[in-house]
Amino acid sequence: MQVTFESVGATTVATATGRLDFGAATAFQQQLEQAIAAKPGRLVVDCAALDYVSSAGLRSFLVAARASKAAGTSFLACGLQPSVKEVFEISGFSRIIEILPDRAAATAGAA
Repeated sequence: MQVTFESVGATTVATATGRLDFGAATAFQQQLEQAIAAKPGRLVVDCAALDYVSSAGLRSFLVAARASKAAGTSFLACGLQPSVKEVFEISGFSRIIEILPDRAAATAGAA
């Protein structure tokens, strides 16, 4: 899995590519926590290129969402592929983490 970061105004966009499984979850979580430590106004995880998320990957999202809340940073995800969206919905994560349809919606007003 690969994660790239980009600043769009006060928003940090983390683009996740590949499979977020047990082997990638810890590094993903640490990268998100580093981004949160920089205190962006908003942290968006762009999941358009994320093919798969395991329960360990979901935990990474949850830990990052909690850290964001503690830091006063908005945390959301966008562009979920159908299979990833289904995992978020079945697990109830779509009620915990704000999900927007695409990157444009997630970064609107960020510039």
